[in-house]
Amino acid sequence: MSKVHGYKVFQSDWSCNPTGKNRKQYTCPGKFEEEGKLDICGHGMHFCQTAADCFNYYDFDSCNKVAEVIAYGNVLTVGDKSCTDKLEIVREIPWDEVLRIVNIGKNCTGNGNTGNRNTGNRNTGNRNTGNWNTGNRNTGDRNTGNRNTGNRNTGDWNKSSFNTGCFNTEEQKIMLFNKPSDMTYREWLYSDARYLMNQIPKNVVEWVYEEDMTDQEKAAHPTYETTGGYLKVLDN
Repeated sequence: MSKVHGYKVFQSDWSCNPTGKNRKQYTCPGKFEEEGKLDICGHGMHFCQTAADCFNYYDFDSCNKVAEVIAYGNVLTVGDKSCTDKLEIVREIPWDEVLRIVNIGKNCTGNGNTGNRNTGNRNTGNRNTGNWNTGNRNTGDRNTGNRNTGNRNTGDWNKSSFNTGCFNTEEQKIMLFNKPSDMTYREWLYSDARYLMNQIPKNVVEWVYEEDMTDQEKAAHPTYETTGGYLKVLDN
């Protein structure tokens, strides 16, 4: 079997699942084996083949241990997670090296940054502080453009949040039904109208089991005898 190289994150004492029934104690370096059929999130020793993917399952916290590992047994991979029945922990990766591995760019602090001198997570561009920024020198979260201060701005040099345009210092009123309104986006987010609309059921169908069907439903859907029920279309 070919070897598969990857990365694994541990608690500070080199354990995994410290509160779960499958808690396992590891050492670094070390070789470990498990018997039984592999099952992602069920059975096997888990790891990721890309370092950044590990932090989809563990906090991006320097108190955690990060190690280079090699799977040299059977390997099952689903999405960004793999598991194996034979795992070698090769070495601990120092945290400054972890930052270099998970970030694409130079002098970045955080996780998944592309560009240079970004602080935060998943920034694209240069000198961004915050998360999910696209552009340069943004302070805040989810900004698109340059030198925005605030959150969710699109454009340049905005100084508050939820702005589209340039040089805005106050949140703008939003359009409703293609017409100007008296509400800002923040006011809409916390409005009773938005809350009530979010309560509308989002399911359009529901499976009704045979034992829950009425006589009228059985007459209308005779295939229930084969399928064990029928798919009811809901009237929202």
